[in-house]
Amino acid sequence: MTDTKLETKPLANNTSEADAAMELAEDSRQKQWSFPSFAAGLFNGKFGWNHISPFNKQTIEDKKIGDDFIEKIKEVLLKYIDPEKVDKTKKIPAKALDELRKIGCFGMKIPTEHGGLGLSNTNYTRAISFISSYCCSTAVLLSAHQSIGVPQPLKMYGTEEQKKKYFPRLAAGEMSAFALTEPGVGSDPAKMTTTAELSEDGNHYIINGTKLWCTNGPEAKIMIIMATTKPIIKNSKEIKQISAFIFESDTPGFFVDHRCEFMGLKGIINGVLRFENMKIPAENLISKEGDGLRIALATLNSGRLAIPVCSAAAGKMCLSFSQKWANERVQWGRKIGEHQAVSKILSNMTADTFAMHCISQLSTSLADNPQIDIRLEAAIAKYYCSELACKIADDCLQVKGGRGYETSESLRNRGETPDPIERIIRDLRINRIIEGSSEIMRLFIAREAVDKHFGLAMPFLKSKSAKDKFKAFLKLASFYSTWLPAKYMPRIRNYKTRYLNSENKSNLKFISRNARKLARSIFGSMIMYQVKLQDEQVLLGHYVDIGVKLYAMSAVLTVGDDLLANSQHKNELQNLIFEYCNKTKSEIRLHFILANKNKKIMKSKLKLSRDFLNGSLDMFIDQDILKQ
Repeated sequence: MTDTKLETKPLANNTSEADAAMELAEDSRQKQWSFPSFAAGLFNGKFGWNHISPFNKQTIEDKKIGDDFIEKIKEVLLKYIDPEKVDKTKKIPAKALDELRKIGCFGMKIPTEHGGLGLSNTNYTRAISFISSYCCSTAVLLSAHQSIGVPQPLKMYGTEEQKKKYFPRLAAGEMSAFALTEPGVGSDPAKMTTTAELSEDGNHYIINGTKLWCTNGPEAKIMIIMATTKPIIKNSKEIKQISAFIFESDTPGFFVDHRCEFMGLKGIINGVLRFENMKIPAENLISKEGDGLRIALATLNSGRLAIPVCSAAAGKMCLSFSQKWANERVQWGRKIGEHQAVSKILSNMTADTFAMHCISQLSTSLADNPQIDIRLEAAIAKYYCSELACKIADDCLQVKGGRGYETSESLRNRGETPDPIERIIRDLRINRIIEGSSEIMRLFIAREAVDKHFGLAMPFLKSKSAKDKFKAFLKLASFYSTWLPAKYMPRIRNYKTRYLNSENKSNLKFISRNARKLARSIFGSMIMYQVKLQDEQVLLGHYVDIGVKLYAMSAVLTVGDDLLANSQHKNELQNLIFEYCNKTKSEIRLHFILANKNKKIMKSKLKLSRDFLNGSLDMFIDQDILKQ
């Protein structure tokens, strides 16, 4: 048996491991903004309201396609899937998957000319959202198949030959998966050890390694694997190359070592995959060598949009459970929903769920426009909604008390309404981790947010010769001599809306004003920390959260303005919009305060963390328990 734990060669010029990881990540990211990004504008002090207003909602024709498809899905779910049974048996019925295949669920994102349904991003996310509101495990299986499985990267980067060969099979229901994570590699691709070695004749690659947490992997027929290929030399440094390959599960040398089980999503198919001298044809390489991470990141841009829509669906379910219980349950002579403490919880749940709905609507709408760059919008939507959904589900449990903590099966067996709140919490928790943990999302958003500044400042900071440094300085001075004063100048602009009242329209000026303040703050931190700014993760986290909340307010205002057109409860909807914006404005102000005090706060926190790590505080840890 071949040992797949390969030694990593030392990098040239003694480049540190951290530098190698940063260089690989930086080399793989999309550096150019070929199309405009509304979210990127916010971080640079520009509030492009006209880019998102009036809201570009789904056409009547496209909505009809989605409505009809969802009706077909509903019939299959109700007839063949019992979510409680899936959770208990840890298996989605084979008959259910067969029926989902028949109606095209495995080809939702595959073009019609290759046998798929060719759904718009909006209809695809609507379908996944609907499925997740019934059975999260089924939604994850289908999403992993086409959002981050083979169809999406093949659609974006595959050759015509590859598409003709695999698309019809995938659309017909052959399950797919994406093998990226390894036992020792999470978000740091520089440590990837799975290798793909090109044969001497150039006809095939030989793959060795192990992949972990591969959703659908144990039963998938067609998969994509990320592996390191021959490194390149760049600036006298050896740079690891990560490449993407298609392979089929019946290829000799492929093994499923373990099926993983989790606290939630009990019905998903996830496992450890091993590769021992697995030989695949050279034509199975997607794009070219070294494009693997770029493909993975681009695939995730659209793949991440499934998480916010599913989060919004979960929030709406929790609101439904909470509304019914808060109206029925009487304590101390009043419905519990009439008590201030519970009213506050319900108010925040309602506002935050509405925000998730609006963020999902705006982000998927932007994704359907090929002339817009959505890398930041998708990351923001994924990060913000996955965090909010967990909070909303926890609040729902708090409102229902013991009945929220009790399983739906137990509730049913003793004659009570079997609200699956306990299962929803378990299923939702993974959303803050998969497809980029919240912490990684913050770093990703931060890097993209400061892209303009880094692009200008780095040549100056890293220049070694006086001549190059002077040239870089002139370029810096030329840009910031006009950019910076503009961020202090007040904007007198009448932002056009159709139905927002004066109170909600005033929030547009708040976004514009604070986007400029955010841009100034980021610039000030660049001056203070220079290249070390990338290490100030907590400070950048505050800036990220400010930008994220400004984006959320923008989504609420543009989608809300559209909803007001046909609402029979205009005053109530205006109040909902106002309450969310009012709450969020307070949170934004707090982040600015904390960012200003960050240095002092982090000095204390880092000291405490070091004391914990070095064992100075072990007096309160029961070591005997840890040794069991």
